[in-house]
Amino acid sequence: MAAGRSSRPYHLVIFGASGFTGQFVVEEVARCATESPTGSPLKWAVAGRSRQRLEEVLKRAAEKLSMPELTTDIKIIVADVSQEESLDVMCQQATVILNCVGPYRFYGEPVVKACISNGAHYLDICGEPQFLERMQFEYHTQALNRGVYVIGSCGFDSIPADLGILYTKSQFKGTLTAVESFLNITAGPEGSCGHDATWQSAVYGFADRGSLYQLRKKFGHKPLPVVGARVLKRGSVFFSKEIEQYAIPFIGSDPSVVKRTQRFLYEEEQQSPVQYSAYVGVGGIFSLVRLFCGGLFFWFMGKFSLGRKLLTTFPSFFSFGLFSKSGPTMKQIEDTSFSLTFFGEGYSEGSDPTQGRPNSKICTQVIGAEPGYVATVSALVQAAVTLLNELHSLPRRGGVYTPGAAFYKTSLIDRLNNHSIKFSVKSNQ
Repeated sequence: MAAGRSSRPYHLVIFGASGFTGQFVVEEVARCATESPTGSPLKWAVAGRSRQRLEEVLKRAAEKLSMPELTTDIKIIVADVSQEESLDVMCQQATVILNCVGPYRFYGEPVVKACISNGAHYLDICGEPQFLERMQFEYHTQALNRGVYVIGSCGFDSIPADLGILYTKSQFKGTLTAVESFLNITAGPEGSCGHDATWQSAVYGFADRGSLYQLRKKFGHKPLPVVGARVLKRGSVFFSKEIEQYAIPFIGSDPSVVKRTQRFLYEEEQQSPVQYSAYVGVGGIFSLVRLFCGGLFFWFMGKFSLGRKLLTTFPSFFSFGLFSKSGPTMKQIEDTSFSLTFFGEGYSEGSDPTQGRPNSKICTQVIGAEPGYVATVSALVQAAVTLLNELHSLPRRGGVYTPGAAFYKTSLIDRLNNHSIKFSVKSNQ
């Protein structure tokens, strides 16, 4: 059992604070610094490879937020994933590490190991199923024995989906058996854009997807029981009446994370598992054609090392501008928002889920600002604050968990409702 965290100098350390996403996390932590477990301001620091770049991030945040004290009061820790000792020193000073250094398949494991070895809790914003599931497979027992929580996917991937299912279940009057979610991203006149690091994660994740199948075999899980009527998967492309546009299956981490949470709740809490399918809206026929062409490029080139090299060298060209090395502009971020709508079905109170078709429906929604660099950082920081304030409500005494498994007994949804990610019921019948 790790001990002595209360005496550590910092509640939070942001690792990778000078990265594209990390700089937004710095600003959000500065805004939320009054939400510490003691009532006094959060004690936090920034960490990364370059002291100079970290100083520049703090200077920009100080100017943007009109908080000049950030340049003098916030300490800098120099740490590098290639230098184990530097990670140890960083982790020994923090109660919680917020890891913003991706792609996680390349840079995440050393940070997880250092956190477990040195008794620091770990949160990240990873959307890579192979990394997330491998960390659970290889490090859950070690983290449990050390009293350390390792909680991945605490950003837009996959808190809105994972907690959205828990919220929908809590609002449903009866036994919720199945949910379909539809993601819709709305952009302004300049469109939306993601950063190169997210594109790289997708490229290498696609190329190595066979390893994920093999990893899942090692878990040896039995299939979760299907409660109520089995929900059929939709096609690869279809017109959704629910969101009135063409849609495709969502290929991010949400289905993997939600399924892991449902397994945890079934095995540990004896809760009825919910079937889940995730889809994303792609717009009209023109957007569908563009997506098809880009998908062909991606599918073909992702199979070969030279193709992957080209994809990651020229992200803007091969993604038709959806990703770039410079990331989105502030105008694009300000004009972009998301909605994640859940359509659930089940059996009303007093009905037997083993008899007949579902007889009750519910529609809920999670909405928020730009997903990659506003909603993500808000979700990450509120997850960290929840961990600090409500450690007693987390499962067991440590381990590797999804957000839903870790926070299902906490007030995280309430916190998110107060910090730009809103959960609501649209209809319940």
